[in-house]
Amino acid sequence: MGRGAAPPWARPQPVGAAHTDQVAFVDWAPSRFPATFTDEDQISLLEDGAFRHLGRVLLLCPSGGVGVTVSDMATTTARAPLAAYARRAAEYAQDTGMFQYWRDELVRALPLRPGDTVVDVGCGSGLCLPGLRAKVSPTGHVVGVEEAPAMVELARAEVERKGWREVTLLTGTAERFSLPAPADAALFCAVHDVLMSRTALDNVFAQLRPGAWVVAGGGKWPPLWNVPLTALVAALHAPYVRDLAGFDRPWQVLEEYVDDLVVTDVAFGAGYRAVGRARSTPRNRR
Repeated sequence: MGRGAAPPWARPQPVGAAHTDQVAFVDWAPSRFPATFTDEDQISLLEDGAFRHLGRVLLLCPSGGVGVTVSDMATTTARAPLAAYARRAAEYAQDTGMFQYWRDELVRALPLRPGDTVVDVGCGSGLCLPGLRAKVSPTGHVVGVEEAPAMVELARAEVERKGWREVTLLTGTAERFSLPAPADAALFCAVHDVLMSRTALDNVFAQLRPGAWVVAGGGKWPPLWNVPLTALVAALHAPYVRDLAGFDRPWQVLEEYVDDLVVTDVAFGAGYRAVGRARSTPRNRR
């Protein structure tokens, strides 16, 4: 390819009103996208998650606002996000630091009491653990479940450094972990793939007592008219999500498992907080 040329799958497309429910606008950051695209560059970008099949994302090259779609890309090239967590584990807290306020808000929304057991599903590097531990007190128990080994290592190092005996970390998926006794509450913070998986939710809710408090939150597509914010959401979340299907209503499957689910938009519609109580039987099983 010539210098500065976009990869062959990035074909210019007109931007029109008919596309407004499917597109956003993202600049190619010069520091991330090389001036010369080789076949190796293209593969690297795909594996890095910089270009993913996002459904509603339109990329703009920096030279003049020419739109390029990614809808024709083969979705099979989009790897699972575990590699992204492995590569960025040490920087994850810094990369997502702007969201710490919203993480803390999710923890505050859980009406935990001293002595409760709470499971942090997809706990990552443990950024919600301090707040959860403070709410259940040393007489309670916090269980963090995380499938990315690099993230668990970071969380475990912090737990051991601070001597938090009431915090247990489990390396495994939401679909397969098990608890010795039913938990009193569950937190789902920025775990879109888990929330879209009925297999995962079946397993989680089988280990909660009926009426357990449940709080979920994370990113979502903002209103369609807010194109710049949609672009930011896509760029921030794409590397860490297997599939952005359902990103307009990330709580849609959770509704089957929770009574009186109250959903609140946050961050100008780019995020949400959902609060409810576990029902004894999922709605779709009745």
